[in-house]
Amino acid sequence: MTSIGAGFRLIRAGWIMTREGVFAALPGEELSGAPRLAWRLTKFLARPRAMRRQRSERLAEAVSRLGPSYVKLGQFLATRPDVVGNDIALDLAKLQDRMATFPTAQAVEAIEGSLGRPVTDLFVSFGEPVAAASIAQVHPAEVSRDGELRKVAVKVIRPGVRRAFFHDLESYFLAARLQERFIPSSRRLRPVEVTKTLAQTTKIEMDLRLEAAALSEIGENTRDDPGFRVPAVDWERTGRDVVTMEWIDGIKMNDIDGLRAAGHDLKAIAAHLVQSFLRHTLRDGFFHADMHPGNLFVEKDGTIVAVDLGISGRLGKKERRFLAEILYGFIVRDYKRVAEVHFEAGYVPREHNVESFAQAIRAIGEPIHGQPAETISMAKLLTLLFEVTELFDMATRPELVLLQKTMVVVEGVARTLDPAFNMWKTSEPVVGQWIRHNLGPRGLLTDARDGANALLSLARQAPDLAARTERLSREIDWMAEHGLRFDEATARAIGKAEARHTRSGRIALWVIAAAVVWIAWRLA
Repeated sequence: MTSIGAGFRLIRAGWIMTREGVFAALPGEELSGAPRLAWRLTKFLARPRAMRRQRSERLAEAVSRLGPSYVKLGQFLATRPDVVGNDIALDLAKLQDRMATFPTAQAVEAIEGSLGRPVTDLFVSFGEPVAAASIAQVHPAEVSRDGELRKVAVKVIRPGVRRAFFHDLESYFLAARLQERFIPSSRRLRPVEVTKTLAQTTKIEMDLRLEAAALSEIGENTRDDPGFRVPAVDWERTGRDVVTMEWIDGIKMNDIDGLRAAGHDLKAIAAHLVQSFLRHTLRDGFFHADMHPGNLFVEKDGTIVAVDLGISGRLGKKERRFLAEILYGFIVRDYKRVAEVHFEAGYVPREHNVESFAQAIRAIGEPIHGQPAETISMAKLLTLLFEVTELFDMATRPELVLLQKTMVVVEGVARTLDPAFNMWKTSEPVVGQWIRHNLGPRGLLTDARDGANALLSLARQAPDLAARTERLSREIDWMAEHGLRFDEATARAIGKAEARHTRSGRIALWVIAAAVVWIAWRLA
């Protein structure tokens, strides 16, 4: 029954997107056979008024009709241009995560259920919602500290959003499995794995304690950074369904006229925003991954305050080195080194030739160096780079794709503030300093220290490793003599899983076929 329900939800979503002209807006001229026929049919079935809209407007209308779960799906896919393509990702990035507010009484119920205390004990005053999104809404409130009233922002989870999302998630998995089964060319993108990533990131985003922890971590990382901060968390008033934080009095970064009227230096703010983002990425390996202008405020003294840390990204040391050396390699036109880094990091398979890859990298870099510096887009460079690496069988790297998406947004905000923004000149101090500290003599000493610690840890585990190795050797000898066998429970589980997969796929196809017949009958 779960598969049937997921099938019907998938059909409903497909029908709404068809009627709103979403499928008709996709490029289909190069299709042939049945796919081209289906694409032409979607143009016939779309509402006439929908066909007069831009593609991004059609997406927005369809998503608003489908509900909060699809807003979240659209936001997630906007971070995966490798899956949906750059044009569609940019359209999805324009989706406005603005939903109708829910009653304050429900917010109070959620707070009291999460924290186990009456709202009147927690807050001196608790106001009506001032903003609402797909997962939560924000209320202004006041708390008393040391006899002084302080204003806070209280973010409360939307009632029923978890249940609604995980019901819709079943249909997302069904669509991913059908895509992998019937569209072999899409298997490289691993649709089921992408859906698993969506499920995990949304689980994290729906636990507001984890957003509070992310705010706290970035707060510690940036404690000594001038001109950038995040709101302080009130842990006493934070739980799974609610996070309370400092209220920010500032001007939103999308209010250009307001920033200018307040006397702020827009060029300085743009430079500081990009340098802060690169510093968090390279130095800390932890960055705010949703830095659109609605989540960025500028205080009176010019300090940038970033809010809404539901989506964050992490880079390991290898990925940070990868990013820094690539950017610096393009700055100094060392294309051979850029190519070598890809191979050293293990991103490009060894069967490819480094020199040939460096040639492809040069094809990206040289045209850029022929342009005025202020017209060069680092985000576009990374997009071109990922297109080239696809030709050399570089597997999808979700953490790098999220970084690319965030860099596109941050650079776009900077260019809104300063149309002549020079990305290269602004980035060089941060990137160059990181390379000197981490790849120079100091970096070698740090690597040597880390290596020594790893060897010491390995030495401590030596007796246990020896025992495991001996046990593994005995088991391999036994398998060589008697063959590989599953125990009864494992064999039974494999059989059930295979039967369930086959049955769900068959049911889904019958449901889809029945829906097509029903639509054809209604149109007849």
